[in-house]
Amino acid sequence: MPDRKIVRVLIAEPQQLLREALVALCERNPDLEVTDQCADGAAALRLMLQKAPDVALLELDLPELHTLELLSQARERNCSTRIVLMTSRSDRKTVIEALRCGAHGIVLKSGSARHLMDALQQVTSGGVYISPAVEVDKIFAAHRNRKENEDPFETLSAREHQVFTMLVEGHRAKEIAARLAVSPKTIDTYRASMMRKLDIHDVAGLVKFAITRKLTSLPGNDYNGNGTSAVPPQVMAKAAG
Repeated sequence: MPDRKIVRVLIAEPQQLLREALVALCERNPDLEVTDQCADGAAALRLMLQKAPDVALLELDLPELHTLELLSQARERNCSTRIVLMTSRSDRKTVIEALRCGAHGIVLKSGSARHLMDALQQVTSGGVYISPAVEVDKIFAAHRNRKENEDPFETLSAREHQVFTMLVEGHRAKEIAARLAVSPKTIDTYRASMMRKLDIHDVAGLVKFAITRKLTSLPGNDYNGNGTSAVPPQVMAKAAG
């Protein structure tokens, strides 16, 4: 009888409590072994390149090096690790960009532990997994058939989408530049282009847009529906930087 193959797992999640919960969940499965864990994207990429785990379970919004940039760099360096992303977002643009950058699986945080185990099993077997709650057929049909002037958000480039995501989550421009491994001046260019496409000209407007579209982890009930939102002051202060 052949030996059972143990799948080596790397977990990257900035919140320690959640990271420990994910480790415990994976280690309940006798076919999984968590060989490494970390809290940021730079460390995750380094471990992937040095130790080549079979699969990496990554939070979508990792600090230090943004997760989508991590995916791009891993692919450029021919990293063999299969990658599963964890996210609270199921919008079309996020799913498309994650898969385009090299993700092999997308698991919604609102899903069950069973979904996570299914994702790890399917991805390590060479397949692609997307959480059942994501309406895959509709997403890809809309992506194939969309007209560029139909929805300005769909016209954002991959970089503009990343900058948008981090701005509305409250990250400073200098921090975004570091996490995308580009200069602050380049981020200013992406931000200006993205705002022009969306016809939104300040960070408060971007946050309102993100909340109404459910494109952010900020509480949706902060938006009151009449054009104003209770954006946390610390978010505004950071994003304006």
